[in-house]
Amino acid sequence: MNIIDELSWRGAVNQMTEEENLRKLTEEKSISLYCGVDPTGDSLHIGHLIPFMMLKRFAMAGHHPYIVIGGGTGAIGDPSGRKTERQLQTMETIQANAEKLKAQFTHLFGDDQNITFVNNYDWLSKISLLDFLRDYGKLFPINIMLAKEVVASRLENGISFTEFTYQILQAVDYEHLYSTHDVQLQVGGADQWGNITGGIDMIRKMHGGNTPVYALTIPLMLKADGTKFGKTAGGAIWLDPEKTSPFEFYQFWLNQDDADVVKYLKYFTFLSKEEIDALAEAVKTEPEKRLAQRRLAEEVTSFVHSPEALKEAQNITEALYHGSIADLSESELTQAFGKMPTVNVTNEEKDVVNWLVDSTIYSSKRQAREDVTNGAITINGVKVTSLDEIVRPHKNSHGHFVIVRKGKKKYTLAKIQ
Repeated sequence: MNIIDELSWRGAVNQMTEEENLRKLTEEKSISLYCGVDPTGDSLHIGHLIPFMMLKRFAMAGHHPYIVIGGGTGAIGDPSGRKTERQLQTMETIQANAEKLKAQFTHLFGDDQNITFVNNYDWLSKISLLDFLRDYGKLFPINIMLAKEVVASRLENGISFTEFTYQILQAVDYEHLYSTHDVQLQVGGADQWGNITGGIDMIRKMHGGNTPVYALTIPLMLKADGTKFGKTAGGAIWLDPEKTSPFEFYQFWLNQDDADVVKYLKYFTFLSKEEIDALAEAVKTEPEKRLAQRRLAEEVTSFVHSPEALKEAQNITEALYHGSIADLSESELTQAFGKMPTVNVTNEEKDVVNWLVDSTIYSSKRQAREDVTNGAITINGVKVTSLDEIVRPHKNSHGHFVIVRKGKKKYTLAKIQ
């Protein structure tokens, strides 16, 4: 299957320029293509995955992707998708973020020798103001720039000259990569269409009207209910395990709705059409088994984190919902309970009733005593059966944690100070 056909089957194409010419080009030769990301934060989130999964698919089809980290454009601020000006960041912050993003990309794609990382600060920082205005500014009519959706949508509230010129800088990136690395395709989100086509126009003014350069954008990802993909009540789902643990990450995919899961299998996994079709059939005939959700969670967690992180996430899931937390490792305990209600306790050994009250998990000894007697309290995965039982740290926590469960689901993490 041609790469363009595969992307279309996966529902990953919103718009492209000159589809037949691009299809023919990808069939005739191994092309170079790129996608960029500005280091405005210190981690990618799952929304960023979509275009870069596309680059990976091109690489698997024998093409050569470039990942552009926007150390230069990040200093300006992309107005796309925003109603207000971005707060300018210091160059030190941008550089630190760029290093962290490169590390994440290296983790995701580092084993693929066919993917090249570049930073646009390396060439944008060398352009003088006069050269920028003479060599590039002359190629951008103001009326066309104003008509671009990304600018037009900001005119009522105002847009600075700084952000107004962002589309020119993105065009410079495309032209530089075309001239130096024969990059012929830029991939981006749906909101990048105007910026990418502006780059194509500039390249053709500089190199000739038939220069074979193309644009391909990805649809805005929405859930079946029309809400934005990738957000939860707790905020964004990050690729950095310090921001979103592999367990939380795994749970996010595991809890996807039947109406969305097949679409996400196409977007976020490298499973074949036959495998995805079989899982789609299972969603229709055996939805209670959630086979598609399980496979989605396994594939994406293993890819983004590691097979080892996936195993930990599965261990935690099994322990929390079907078994006991008694045998979880310290790392697994931290992931499972790190964001649950927390209290601080001393390492003094006490009977369970006094410990529950002193820890502030209970305010009343009478209530604590009653719940212990009724078998409603579990400490470190083991049901408490005696009022005289002494509370000790979880056996695998190196003396750091006590995990308390009231009833079936209400957990509290007690950190030993």
